[in-house]
Amino acid sequence: MSTRPSQPSPQTATPTAAFGPGGTAGAWDELRDADGRLRTVWQRFFSVAGLNDGPNPAHAERLRSAIAQQIRADGVTHNIAEAAADGTTRRAQTRPWSLEALPHLIEPADWARIEAGAVQRAQLLSRMLADVYGPQRLLHDALLPPTLLFRHKGYLRPLHGVMPVGGMHLHIVALDMARGPDGQWWVVSQRTQSPSGLGYVLHNRLIVSRLFPEPLRELRVQHIAAACRRLIDTVTLQAGAVAQRLGDGALPRVALLTSGPYSETYFEHAYLARHLGLPLVEGADLTVRGDRLFLRTVEGLQPLHALLRRQDDDFCDPLELRADSALGVPGLVQVLRAGNLVLANALGSGFLESSAVQGFLPAIARALLGQELLLPSLPTWWCGEGAAWAAVRNELPGRVLRPAFGGDGEGARLIAADDVAALQSRIDQDPDAYTVQGRLALSRAALLQADGRLAQRPAMLRVYAI
Repeated sequence: MSTRPSQPSPQTATPTAAFGPGGTAGAWDELRDADGRLRTVWQRFFSVAGLNDGPNPAHAERLRSAIAQQIRADGVTHNIAEAAADGTTRRAQTRPWSLEALPHLIEPADWARIEAGAVQRAQLLSRMLADVYGPQRLLHDALLPPTLLFRHKGYLRPLHGVMPVGGMHLHIVALDMARGPDGQWWVVSQRTQSPSGLGYVLHNRLIVSRLFPEPLRELRVQHIAAACRRLIDTVTLQAGAVAQRLGDGALPRVALLTSGPYSETYFEHAYLARHLGLPLVEGADLTVRGDRLFLRTVEGLQPLHALLRRQDDDFCDPLELRADSALGVPGLVQVLRAGNLVLANALGSGFLESSAVQGFLPAIARALLGQELLLPSLPTWWCGEGAAWAAVRNELPGRVLRPAFGGDGEGARLIAADDVAALQSRIDQDPDAYTVQGRLALSRAALLQADGRLAQRPAMLRVYAI
């Protein structure tokens, strides 16, 4: 949670010893400064929360019990998918959502840098989408290798030349970030198809605000609900223009598209729909007639003018995208071609999530925005570039190997010294398919243990640009 600047006020000294030992060497300590003292924002937090002597077992039990009770009462869950013996995927046991009692405090100066960088990154990704589905100057000017576009299943050829309603490809972008040992924030990955987690963010804040009402007020923590209102207001405004053009009146119909109760984040879909006041629909609830999208109801077909989607691109239309999808709406792509639907986010951004693309973003930012990237990505070598692969080939240990095109159940892996020879041979056979990234020592955030003392764990942050 981000705090706003405020005038300093007298604070009761908080004994550092009461909060346990310092953080891990070589990693940024979110709780303490270089001298081992609690950072100022945490001193204020504990003081206002009435925990000047540090948390104790009673406090810890009270907080943990309150969180568990609220999560249980609200039915906040996260579904875990696992592979069956026959290779198919089935849903495992539904698990209660896990939430740490203490918030992650981000001071105003840090948040200002994150905010500016996230806005710039979202603008850059939007400009890239407009180009690759339009004039493709990035390919002509050799700023983006054609292989990273045309070999990636996230580039949807049926959408080339299709301009989204209002010209907006991305209504929401998520950046997974981490702070390095020097305090610098880095972008680890970016999510553009249907970024998940926003519903959990809203509910997390609701719980934490009940646990720590005074610190949230005294530290002037920024509110987040207005951002979600901005999202639905933008979509509704664009959908209103569609509704009027189609003769459906001035009040557009907007819905949230879910992949169904077997989705890992289905609770979030339902919670977000309720928070935004939208009907929650699945593909089977929708039908296309005459280049328009309709919702099936007991009163007959009702036109839809906008969808917030929580479904991956290729599942959205079995006619033109993924033929085996039972979750999509046949003909949806044609509705988009006709300009008769606002879809947030627009289809076709999956290739931007490839780690390989991040290595080319600095030059693309200079070309499209005339700016340097404000938030750097991790050092990245796409092995499809001969020079890049040659530069990193003999320096693999300790770095991270990622698939350039995703899929096939292959994820990121830390490269051990014993694996180097086998990986070198494997990458040599198909260098385009792999990306090597530097490894970041993640900062350590405070975690409240059952005994009331504070432990520290590696922390990452997901930021949403809306």
